[in-house]
Amino acid sequence: MFTNRTRLFIGTIFFLSLIILVDRHLYELSSVALMMIVLLGWDYLRQGTLVVASKQFHHKDYEKAERTLSEILRPQWLAKNRRGYYEFLMGGVCLQKQDFEDAEKHYEIAAQYPLRSITDHVAALVHVANISIRQGNFDKAEAYLQLTEKHNEKINAKMKDVISRLHQEIKKHKK
Repeated sequence: MFTNRTRLFIGTIFFLSLIILVDRHLYELSSVALMMIVLLGWDYLRQGTLVVASKQFHHKDYEKAERTLSEILRPQWLAKNRRGYYEFLMGGVCLQKQDFEDAEKHYEIAAQYPLRSITDHVAALVHVANISIRQGNFDKAEAYLQLTEKHNEKINAKMKDVISRLHQEIKKHKK
């Protein structure tokens, strides 16, 4: 929920209050300050800066979103439900930069984790299929499109239309 700069600022305030409270022998309150420092660290490791990056991404400020996502030093330490969303956002940022190879890699990883909704999961699969079609890897694209069929009744009409267009594109190139 915070950027790293904000976490550092808040952590510094709690650390200074910890020193003052220990100096004044207020150990109960100092333990609260220490607990808050630990919670800030835990929040960084498990949640990262995803909320801020998500807002920037949805406001189409992709450069800021990428900078905010790069503040997460170890994405593999994120919570399971956050790791997929991190990869999904990084895939979107790479797609905007037209770095299709990295976008494909991030979307493949995102599809392996739980995302916010079925639509996001299907979107990750569709992005991998679309990039695979662009690169001429039609078998891989077809395999990823088959994975979307499990969720066919839960996705919206727009996504179904995109999937059918990708199926048509694959048929056109296989002839």
